[in-house]
Amino acid sequence: MTTSLQHAPVLLEEAVSALDVHAEGIYVDCTFGRGGHSRAILARLGTEGRLIGLDRDPAAVSAGRDILDGRFDIVHAAFSELRDVLARFAIDAVDGVLLDLGVSSTQLDDPQRGFSFRHTGPLDMRMDTSRGESAMQWLAAAGEGEIREVIARYGEERFAKQIAAAIVAARAQRPVASTRELAAIVAKAVRTREARQDPATRTFQAVRIHVNQELAQLALVLPQALDALRPGGRLVVVSFHSLEDRIVKRFMRDQAAVDRLPLDLPVRARDLPRARARIVGKPVRPLAREVAANPRARSAIMRVAEHL
Repeated sequence: MTTSLQHAPVLLEEAVSALDVHAEGIYVDCTFGRGGHSRAILARLGTEGRLIGLDRDPAAVSAGRDILDGRFDIVHAAFSELRDVLARFAIDAVDGVLLDLGVSSTQLDDPQRGFSFRHTGPLDMRMDTSRGESAMQWLAAAGEGEIREVIARYGEERFAKQIAAAIVAARAQRPVASTRELAAIVAKAVRTREARQDPATRTFQAVRIHVNQELAQLALVLPQALDALRPGGRLVVVSFHSLEDRIVKRFMRDQAAVDRLPLDLPVRARDLPRARARIVGKPVRPLAREVAANPRARSAIMRVAEHL
């Protein structure tokens, strides 16, 4: 993907098929991006179907306004605001919710967004460029201990201590303002290098996750999505690293399980605790041909749950 209008969603057919789109159903694409999933959903909807698209990236919302379809609405909102968005449209229940997590190719390939160490650009990393603290601002103000904790927790980086110390030392000379500057600081601090991965990969992931509060946002939207589904409705989540997938896996597992039985037995069948969801199939990963065509797909994993 090289232009602002191009983005090939990972597991596109698998995700839309997993939603089990009904012609007259109501669906929510919580991560509109450049509309790949939304267009595929609209292609399966009938004249009375409806699709709500959400994105906190103003550029994505602008792209969404190019879809001139009376069945579709685009909203500038974080997916953690799902409940409020549905209330705004007076929608009580939906038939499917889709989450395609992480950063899009569009965002990665735009140097001005600051997500990638492969391009020189301002160290921004915000999904929503209209609000919040940029990566540069956070790195300028955070204490060394906080930086170390973020890199260790969200990047699972074993050299977090050395990297944090190097960032603090560098910013004492001048602000760490560009992607290349941060990548160079990390490369100098990390002595051993993995052959398959740039030494800055984990640090960039960690800073991005922190700046956008990605894991907290995910933990907020999952219960809202399940609450919004009518019986038989599907929640489809595509994640791209173990931290995201762990949250999704645990949530779906917990909602599909019955934690405990009442202590006062016997009880009537209707009083027994019931699972709220069932897990649909096994986790799905991209086929080799998709990974060959789009190497960024290699870490993707899709999980599906159905509301009972």
